[in-house]
Amino acid sequence: MDFQVPNTLAEQIANFLAKRIMTGQIRPGERIQEATLAGELNVSRASVKEALYTLERWQLVEITPRKGASATQLDADSAAELYDVYMHLLILLATRLCERWQEADKRALLEAVDQVTTLIRQPGTDMARVVEASFGVMDACCQVVNNPYLTEALSNFKPAVSRAYYLGANRYRPALASTSAFFTGLPQAVLARDQATVSELIREFARHQKQLIRQALS
Repeated sequence: MDFQVPNTLAEQIANFLAKRIMTGQIRPGERIQEATLAGELNVSRASVKEALYTLERWQLVEITPRKGASATQLDADSAAELYDVYMHLLILLATRLCERWQEADKRALLEAVDQVTTLIRQPGTDMARVVEASFGVMDACCQVVNNPYLTEALSNFKPAVSRAYYLGANRYRPALASTSAFFTGLPQAVLARDQATVSELIREFARHQKQLIRQALS
């Protein structure tokens, strides 16, 4: 097992399993056997159990008494519900960003956005890299807003939202133009402290993403 992040063992196991669930290597509804996994990774069952509780918080695993853990199901309706809540958290983040950004923050914010738009312009770009760079923009905004409660809530949504992106990757690729337009318009509205435009941009982008997710999961 090759872990690259210096987290606790349980967090490393959770990240390892999360990637397998998000990319479909562990299918929706598939059981996750603690003993088998502990043997495969050469770790204790206690560490695996702690990792599974983390995945349950991320909505990637369902733990049932006497039955153990299994990857959560993901259908079009549940994905839409997920995106509805996520959208409102993003609007709150962007609203606070409009209120709190300072001149010293502009460079980091614009560089994070530029990473996304640069990747989108590259022919045959890896969608996983676009998704990760998009979350990089969110992380940069969280650093400026500096609300630990909001940061934690958004962080807990990242695995489930990433899973929806992976499942709908083929449908997202033709829609990259709208993604590019969103990331072009958003910083302009934020720097103008135009909260109404920021909120509408996020709502419209979320509506479009939900449509793609529904098509992919129908």
